[in-house]
This record gives sequence, C-alpha cells and structure tokens, in this order.
Amino acid sequence: MLRRLWFMSLLLPLAALAAPAPVVEYTLDNGLKILVKPDHRAPILTTQIWYRIGSSYEHSGITGISHLLEHMMFQGTERFAPNEFSRIVAENGGSENAFTGDDYTAYFENLASDRLAIAFELEADRMRHLTLGQTEFAKELEVVKEERRMRTEDDPQALTTERFNAVAYDVSPYRNPVIGWSGDLAQLQAADLREWYRLWYAPNNATLVVVGDVEPARVLALATQYFGGLKAETITPPKMPVEPEQRGEKRLIVKAPAKEPYVLMGYKTPALADAAELWEPYALEMLASILDGGNSARFARELVRGSQVAASASASYSAFQRLAGLFALDAVPSTGHSIAEVEQAIRAQIARVQTEPVSAEELTRVRTQVIAAKVFQQDTLFYQAMELGMLATIGLDWRLAERYVDNLTAVTPEQVQAVARKYLISDRLTVAVLDPQPLAAEQSASTSSKLGNSSHVR
Repeated sequence: MLRRLWFMSLLLPLAALAAPAPVVEYTLDNGLKILVKPDHRAPILTTQIWYRIGSSYEHSGITGISHLLEHMMFQGTERFAPNEFSRIVAENGGSENAFTGDDYTAYFENLASDRLAIAFELEADRMRHLTLGQTEFAKELEVVKEERRMRTEDDPQALTTERFNAVAYDVSPYRNPVIGWSGDLAQLQAADLREWYRLWYAPNNATLVVVGDVEPARVLALATQYFGGLKAETITPPKMPVEPEQRGEKRLIVKAPAKEPYVLMGYKTPALADAAELWEPYALEMLASILDGGNSARFARELVRGSQVAASASASYSAFQRLAGLFALDAVPSTGHSIAEVEQAIRAQIARVQTEPVSAEELTRVRTQVIAAKVFQQDTLFYQAMELGMLATIGLDWRLAERYVDNLTAVTPEQVQAVARKYLISDRLTVAVLDPQPLAAEQSASTSSKLGNSSHVR
C-alpha cells in the first residue's frame, strides 16, 4: 500500500507538469488545417505535416504507392536537389524523418524553436513541387523492394502477420500491407506516383501540427507565408468497402523458414469511429492492458512465468483507426510446449474474462499503469504532436486526446466483461499458425533474433 501511495504521489506533480496547454486551431484559405500547442519548457519544437493518405486508400494494383511516395519526398524538388532537404535540417541542428501507415503519411522535423521557418519553407516546397524523376524513382523502388524482402519475406513473424491480415479481412483495405504486395511493386510506374502525388499532397488534404516553444500567432504568420500560396486540389476520397460480417472462425497455416513456431489470433472489433457505444473501445484498451500490461499482467504472470507454456505472449488493440480493426493476441510457445497448448492457454484467459469480472483492485492497478504511461508520453513534444495529427487525420476530433484519460478512468469491470463477451467470440476470430521450415545456414542467426517480437496487426 505504501508503495502504491508513493507512486501515486509521483503522478500528481507529473500530471501537473504535463497538463495540456490550450491547442489553437487555424485553417488557411487553401484548406490547410493548423494545430498549435505551446510548450515553453525548452527552446525546441517539433513540426509535423500529416496527409490523409495511406495504404487503406490504395486499390489493387498500386498497393505500396503511398509508402514509395514517402521515400520520394526526400529525392528532390524544383528548388532542392535529392537529399538536400535532410542536409539543410541537419546543418540547422535538427532531425527529420517520415512514416506511412494505413490511414496517413506524416513528415516531421525536430528543431530549435528559432528554426521553424526553415522547416516550413522546406515542407511547403515539397508539398507541391516534387520533381519525381525517373532515375530517382527507379532507385527508390529498388530500395523499397529490398526493404520488403528484409522486413517481411525474410522475417517469419512479419510474413505470418501479412498473410494473417489478408485472410482476416475479406474486403477491408487493411488486408493489404503498407509496404505493398510484391506483384504491385513490380508494376508501379513513375507516372502512377506523379498522379498519386498530385491528388493527395495538397494543402486541403493536410494537417500541420506544431508543438513546442512557439507563439500561435507567429506560427500562423509563417504558415501563411510559406503554405498560403499553394494550390488546393479537388479531393475525392475513395468509397470504403464495408467489411461483411464474419460467419465462422478462420484458420491458416504459413510455412516459412523459422526456428520456432508462432501463433497469431485476431478478433474483429470496432474502432472509436464506428463503435456501437462510446465506451466500448476504451474497455477493449483496458482489456488489452489487463492481459498484456507489463510483468504483472495476466499473460506474463500466468502464461510465461506461471505455467511457462509461452516464451512470450502479447495482446494489442487500437481505438484510433479510420476503419474497424482487430483485437490481436500472439505467442511463441516455450520449449517442450506446442502451438495447440499455447493457443488453448490464450483461449482460457479470454474465457476467464468473459465469465469472471475483473476485480476492482486489478482494474485500478492496470488503469494506474495505463494513465502513468500516458502522462509520461505527454512529456515529449513529439508524442503530443503525433497524437493531435493522427486524430485529425483519421477523421476524429483532436480534442479526444484531452479526454482520453477520463474515458479510460470511467471504464468499469462490467464493461470489460461486456466487450469480451460481445467481440471475443469464435465467429469473429482468425488464427494464423507459423509452421517452421528448415533454416538455411545463413538464415539461422538473423531469424532467431527476430522471433518473440510482437508484430503489428491492425
């Protein structure tokens, strides 16, 4: 009890320190949305530009194009030569990078607060003025193909996850990998990329987020100066196919060179955007933390250390997606135990939640851990900006970030049990099993280091 009181006393000053500053929102005449969150603790900032385009917008034949375009954004504009962007940011003491997901592509710079104009000038230039030359396109396409080979085709768990998503979803675009299918990458042309860039990289399809030692009025003035003259585009988002109701458990076996077997399970669940009740996604998040929220969570305590049926086991769920996703669980069995045993152990944990309400004490402990993690995340400028940008880009109110902790706090044991009973049922379940095949001598060392890591499942 004393330890808990000591920990909670730590949270109080941390919560005060990380208390969110008011977010100021602007929209330029060309449709660019701007979110500014002042944080004056240090003379630094992060600036991020989020585009409403990712792999879930792609259609068959061009999968992977959004990720490839992310690579090309560093390969030169009409003003700046290839890789000049990164050099300029580094010369000004900053760092930069980008990432592509199912529902967005984002670019960021971390800089001293007096260097904001540099980031804006560079980002505004490549928003509408990429050269997208054939030479650079051919080079980056080969880079992406090699990335796919290394991160998916030569990684048995990643390969299993890719095939799992393709089976779990019937029509949802989440069935396609962000990096794209090999056959689609092989037939992509520079002309495809130019049209994709023209359609989606426009100010009225973007959100600019700045968090740090800034004044909102100054951010607006600089944004107007650099982005205000950019031409808007006619944006027509593709119609999203509606995932049909699943009518029975799906199973698949993936045969690949690997040192150990692996099982991946996923139940169809709603996201915040389409949940029947507002509290359901938050209850699902709490359920994931009950099962896999650190060393004291049920999987670690009962499957890994207790029965020792699993060498590793994890659970994950995300409320913040554009489309409905999955409540995912995965595991690697311990030596001497089979995939069937570890799968049964996971199913038993799910059944326990469905039949026995989580105790108030356990829920309080898990909630404290989740909220503490949230407080610590808020201590970083980058996470604050990422949270705002992601919510705005997937079509949710960015103010949900401010209510997130309150919504988690309100979850009850009865609600956790209710979502487990409603969504974690066999008719909504897909199971993928990695059947290890013999490893070539050169694969053995690298592959063994990858096993036991959690995989990304939507």
